[in-house]
Formats: sequence, structure tokens, C-alpha cells
Amino acid sequence: MSADVMAAGHTVAANWAPYVGAGIAVAGAAIAAGIAVAYTGAAALAALSERPELFGRAMVIVGLAEGIAIYGLIIGIILIGKA
Repeated sequence: MSADVMAAGHTVAANWAPYVGAGIAVAGAAIAAGIAVAYTGAAALAALSERPELFGRAMVIVGLAEGIAIYGLIIGIILIGKA
């Protein structure tokens, strides 16, 4: 029996779908987070230039946009864990 055959008789190459799904989830979330941070960061900078006291609120909004990437990473880890 070769090294790429598991005990159930399935090859390791046949179990590729969770890895592709995890890659799509992480890549999609990272791209979406980048776009969201770009827009919210630009808006936060514009608001801070007029009213510097809005720094805390602006950073919370930017942080929420960054959370999208973390959610994608968690989904990717879950998918790989089920593989």
C-alpha cells in the first residue's frame, strides 16, 4: 500500500474539496476586508481631519471591517479541521 492511501481506501488527493473551500473562504474574506478597510479608513481620515475627537469611534468602525478577515480565517480553520 502506498503512503498516499488512507485506511478507508481513499486517496489523500480525493479529499481536496475542504482545502479549496478553506482557501476560497480565507481569500474572499481577506479581499473583502481590504476593500472595507480602504473605504472606512478613508472616511475615518476625512472625519478626523475635521473633528479629531472622533478618533475612538472611527477606529472602532475600521476594526469592525478588519473583523471580516478574522471570520474568514475561522471558517477556513473549521473547514480544514473537518477534512
